[in-house]
Amino acid sequence: MGRWLLVVLALLPGLGLADERVKICYGYGCLVQADVRYSDGQLGDVRRLLFAAVDAAEERKMLALAIGRLYAWAGEQSDIRNDRGGNYADGGIPGKMDCIDHSTSTTRLLGLLAERGYLRWHRVREIEARNFAWLIPSHWSAVIEEKKDGEAPRFVVDSWFVDNGQPAVILPLDEWKKGAGPDV
Repeated sequence: MGRWLLVVLALLPGLGLADERVKICYGYGCLVQADVRYSDGQLGDVRRLLFAAVDAAEERKMLALAIGRLYAWAGEQSDIRNDRGGNYADGGIPGKMDCIDHSTSTTRLLGLLAERGYLRWHRVREIEARNFAWLIPSHWSAVIEEKKDGEAPRFVVDSWFVDNGQPAVILPLDEWKKGAGPDV
């Protein structure tokens, strides 16, 4: 009996702990995908960060930090550590990301957080594009929406603007569609 108890106690720390894997795009147009692993400890850090929020506005602030951290951890496992904000600061380095890479990967990260119940005031929506030249989509971003009755405000979660590991830029979707951004 004592030996079985020791076996069960030895296994307890691993019960309920599950790493998560997410495919992160890079190489422009999702040409390459890295299989990135997030430990339960890392996800616990993100959970605590997001659960510190007391309302939707605070959750967006914490979410910007959380997405930055998730990308930083992904950079420890892939070439995306080299990614710089925008499309022109990267040069020919491996790991460069365009807005398609960012919008796809950020939506996947947001989906992971939603599946784990970490988003209490927002839900993940489809990727949105903004158009400038002849109505051709020129920039894409991940999107979240507040969980509320009636017309719920939507926001972009745009990690393309920043260097790898920095907090994502979160803006109202309507402003972003008109060209808003940190360097505009």
